[in-house]
Amino acid sequence: MEKGHNLSKSDIVEHIPLACSDELAAVEFLEKQRWGSTPCCVRCGSVDVYQMKDSKTGQRSSRYLWRCRDCKEQYTVRIGTVYEESRIELRHWCYAFWRACTSKKGVAALEIKRHCQISYKSALFLMNRIRFAMAQDQNSPQLKGTIEADEMYVGGKPRYPGNRPGRATEKVAVFCAVERGGQLRRRIIADVKASTLKAALREEVDRQARLITDDYSAYRGLAPEFEGGHETVCHTTKEYVRFGTDIHTNTVESTHALVKRGIVGIYHNVSREYLHRYLWQFDFLWNNRQLNDGERTAMVIQAAEGKRLIYREPAA
Repeated sequence: MEKGHNLSKSDIVEHIPLACSDELAAVEFLEKQRWGSTPCCVRCGSVDVYQMKDSKTGQRSSRYLWRCRDCKEQYTVRIGTVYEESRIELRHWCYAFWRACTSKKGVAALEIKRHCQISYKSALFLMNRIRFAMAQDQNSPQLKGTIEADEMYVGGKPRYPGNRPGRATEKVAVFCAVERGGQLRRRIIADVKASTLKAALREEVDRQARLITDDYSAYRGLAPEFEGGHETVCHTTKEYVRFGTDIHTNTVESTHALVKRGIVGIYHNVSREYLHRYLWQFDFLWNNRQLNDGERTAMVIQAAEGKRLIYREPAA
């Protein structure tokens, strides 16, 4: 079956602005991204389907329904996606998808609220589900080649002034490994102990890789585990690039900077409970940095299929 990503770059970029302003155009754009030129039933997979029309006007039904001749079920493009059962107009979803994929440091829900003229709760609803669509596949292959690894801290001030970050602190520790010229893996970790960091590295990095870190003591002893060896730069003596070599951690440090600038400048404060969702967005933008804005938008819309984010009420 032809997929929506077979559209040319110019077609995607041309249709997005219209989809952000007109509901019918938004519906048709999302249908094109999901099914390409061959619409199918979201329940049984049959291609023997048709659009339901208004008997008086001959136009599409107000709910933009489809019907399958095989299973007799009615459905819309919303079914089986992050925007299923949402009453928010699809043109607002298209705009939020577009902004989330074109803003390197993120877009605030308050900005979506103002631009779309919807409530703040609705804007948060949109953005949380779009970030969920951006989440990386858990079965992604391990990183290979030259890998830079480092940790950072996100959150409030240290509990005891003067202590190093990570010691008696309320900050959230985040581990990141970056493949030079490739993708990154990032995760929230409980602490920055050697056992925690080494476990994360073993899970995310291929054993044939070459590992580069700073001189933090938790990374000691890793050289025998990686065929490419383990090299370090000594940040404690202000060495940031080993002279005459490619030994540095500037790539992974730059990914940290984008996250911190986004949180400080756009979101201002992110709770520990929801931090992982914001990291999904930053990671998606980094891993797909070679694509243009339209291609990233189309990729997230297609990734939204088969995902649901449901909040359940706690048990009484």
